[in-house]
Parts: sequence; structure tokens; C-alpha cells
Amino acid sequence: MFNSSKGRDDRAAGSSIATLNGSGSKRGMFSVIGPDVTLSGNISAIADLHIDGRIEGDVTCGALAQGADSSILGSVTAQTARLAGTVEGTVRVKQLTVERSARIVGDVEYETITIELGGQIDGRIGRVTELVAQPAVATVATLIRPADADESEKAA
Repeated sequence: MFNSSKGRDDRAAGSSIATLNGSGSKRGMFSVIGPDVTLSGNISAIADLHIDGRIEGDVTCGALAQGADSSILGSVTAQTARLAGTVEGTVRVKQLTVERSARIVGDVEYETITIELGGQIDGRIGRVTELVAQPAVATVATLIRPADADESEKAA
């Protein structure tokens, strides 16, 4: 029963991607990092991302949902984010919701923001309109490491 390979997904470990619409397209896909998982390193996801564990690195994705008991020690860059846990780093999100259990220690840049009663932000908060002007993929690449591109060109 448990050893059967019928219907098993042989994708690489750590890529917990489920397709909701069954078509294999990016629409309807999401990745989950469970509460018992600690990851060290940067995470980049095209699909939506749900984090319940601990991340020690930067997170980049289209849409982020963070659980109340999770923590991210690094920057967050996304089109939309619903933060409920702890974030220690810069948050750059087009549409941000800070839930009552959330605690952000770092600067926050957003286009639209909702902060529930009890949600905490310890850092500068600023509205940025240029997050909208760029396509989602360019926004992620530009916001994460614009200085690295200059350094790699100098090294070449």
C-alpha cells in the first residue's frame, strides 16, 4: 500500500508543488514548507508559497502566506503577502497584509497595506509605486540583488 509507485510524484525533495487545476500550468500551483522544516538559503518560487517553518535566507515568490508560528530571517519580495509570523528583514510587497500575530523587524515597502490590530512593524514603512510599473519577474530580479549584476559585470 505505501510502497506502491502508482501515482507517486518523483520530483526532487523539497519541491512540494501541487497542481490544483491538474493542467500542469503555473496557475493553481503552490509550494508548502511545513512547520517541522528549517531551511538555510534563499528561496525563489514562481508559484505561490506557504511557509509554516523557519527560513534563514531571502524569500522571493508571487504570493506568500506565512503561518503564525513561522519565522523568516531574511528579506521577503512578493506581489502579495499575508504575514502572520515573524520576519526579520526587509519586506517588499505590492499588496501586504500584516495579521495580528505578525511581527516584522525591518523596513517595509508596499503599494497597498493592511495591518490588523496587534500586528507589529519595527522599522521604516514606505509606500512605493514603482513596484507596479515593472512586470512581476523583473520586479523580483530587480528588488533582490540589483548590486550583484554590477559586481558580476566588473568581474567579467
